Amino acid sequence: MNAAEKDRDSAKLKLAAGAIGIVFGDIGTSPLYAFRETFRGAHSLPIDNLHILGVVSLIFWSMTLVVAIQYVTILMRADNNGQGGSLALVALLSRNIGKTSYGWLVVLLGVAATALFYGDSMITPAISVLSAVEGLAVVDPALDGYVIPIALVLLVCLFVLQQRGTEKVGALFAPVMMIYFSVIAVLGAIQIFGTPEILWALNPWYAVQFFITDKWFAFLALGSVVLAVTGAEALYSDMGHFGRGPMKLSWFGFVMPCLLLNYFGQGAMILGLPDAAAEEAILNPFFFMADETYRLPLVILATCATFIASQAVISGAFSITHQAIQLGFVPRLSIRHTSDEHSGQIYIPVVNWALMVAVILLVLTFQNSSNLASAYGIAVTGAVTIDTLLMAVLFIGVWKWPKWIAIPVVLVFLIVDGAYFAANLTKVPDGGWFPLLVGAVAFTILTTWSKGRKLMRARMTEMGLPLDIFAKSARTSTARVPGTAIFMNSGSSGTPSALLHNIKHNKVLHERIVVLTVQIAEVPYVEEENRCEIMELGDGFFRVILHYGFMQETDVPAALQRKEMCGGPFDMMKTSFFLSRQTLLTAEKPGMAVWREKLFAWMMRNAATPMEFFQLPTNRVVELGSQVEI
Repeated sequence: MNAAEKDRDSAKLKLAAGAIGIVFGDIGTSPLYAFRETFRGAHSLPIDNLHILGVVSLIFWSMTLVVAIQYVTILMRADNNGQGGSLALVALLSRNIGKTSYGWLVVLLGVAATALFYGDSMITPAISVLSAVEGLAVVDPALDGYVIPIALVLLVCLFVLQQRGTEKVGALFAPVMMIYFSVIAVLGAIQIFGTPEILWALNPWYAVQFFITDKWFAFLALGSVVLAVTGAEALYSDMGHFGRGPMKLSWFGFVMPCLLLNYFGQGAMILGLPDAAAEEAILNPFFFMADETYRLPLVILATCATFIASQAVISGAFSITHQAIQLGFVPRLSIRHTSDEHSGQIYIPVVNWALMVAVILLVLTFQNSSNLASAYGIAVTGAVTIDTLLMAVLFIGVWKWPKWIAIPVVLVFLIVDGAYFAANLTKVPDGGWFPLLVGAVAFTILTTWSKGRKLMRARMTEMGLPLDIFAKSARTSTARVPGTAIFMNSGSSGTPSALLHNIKHNKVLHERIVVLTVQIAEVPYVEEENRCEIMELGDGFFRVILHYGFMQETDVPAALQRKEMCGGPFDMMKTSFFLSRQTLLTAEKPGMAVWREKLFAWMMRNAATPMEFFQLPTNRVVELGSQVEI
């Protein structure tokens, strides 16, 4: 092996280790509650050999089919220039299938999956931290009353720390999670050595026998079994941070074996205990696997792991929101970059504080992780089912698989994922309504903003004057003053309303007029050499289009100062930015329901200003208003 290959292998191992710390926290903390909830959840099961082997077999095959095969092996191949996740997948599909008759449905499915993610990102921190802190009651039942206060303090600290960024504490994530995974694997292996009969659960017949015997109750048990694979969608969404190769190495080489050892170990422990002891241990089998001496350290370690898992989910919410803003589904929000080196490390205050309030309300309302488990799962299984439908489009429309291969493969996953989703629908009265409500609200916001923007742009295009015609008419009829004026324009054609209002009221034009449009491509990153598109219209008029990927920050001054263009360099102290601020009016024939128009208008009023979003110098910005009917 030469030096270059060694360097590549070393870099891959470092990325794989980093992925263990950042990506696998959500699915890694599932052993805290998944096995327990199957037996002691809303629909409890008898504690006997049939059910223990059946449940462990279901967990093993669920993890194999959903996580290992569907996501890690298949969907991670569907990367959009290295990026994953529902929105990235939709952008990839839209770019490849074009404007087909079902293109709108693909977009709606991706938006629905994104909306469900927000419900998941609220429940994950609450259930993870609560389930870890509840281990204190196993150490000493007298500590039970302190569980909720401690959990709330930890969660509030978690959200307060977000504004500082994760760059410094992130270095600790991988070692802590490696220790956590190693410990839970050792605990599981010890129990397996004591009761090796649990390994019969590798045979799928035990899962089948469970269904043959219990039928309806086995179906309901799927609603708890699926908790073992929550976080699968997050693996796909976080692929861009570490790459497909390192993440596959982490999953198959370390994380999956550790998780399976622990699940099998929990089953082995319950299988080897007398009935009375098993009844007690099933209340929290994760912590009962450890000797009494080591339970408190295990609680502390598990709490650290859930803290890290929650951090990853919150960061994921920031990342998904940033993608949604760039793709035009969410209004512009204030985004702060917390790292000078890594552009992906961002902090969105509105999202952070909204999540914190929701998480606190969840803890106070549901009181314990078992109650929260009833609300958990429906958002994840809904997103997974949607990804399966998008996978069908991927197979046929992008990868061009023969239908006789694609359809059976999709049907297998659709049956599995659909069964999990259907089983979780039975949780709606017990708390499953919460993520569905959050998803419905998020879906309404995402689609209303997207539709409103399209209507507004179409209306402004109708009212607009072609820029070349305006430039010709303004050459001799208006006085010119020194300096550069940049007029921001949402479309790539027409004359900005701010330019028309400026000449109407101020009756002057600057020596250099630049009409600037920022366009977000359906790819994560646009290379620097493809950033600027310049059209010279004569007499000092220029149209400039800046192209960005949906994962990039839109720093307009930096792009303009990077090279000399439009007749010379841009001196920010001699450049004025003119922005249009629209006030919406309801047309006689509204383009969408009046309540949605009012919602859209409210979002426009509360969105971050273009000045903040495009990082324009605050002392060089002029805003001019106009009214638009939609």
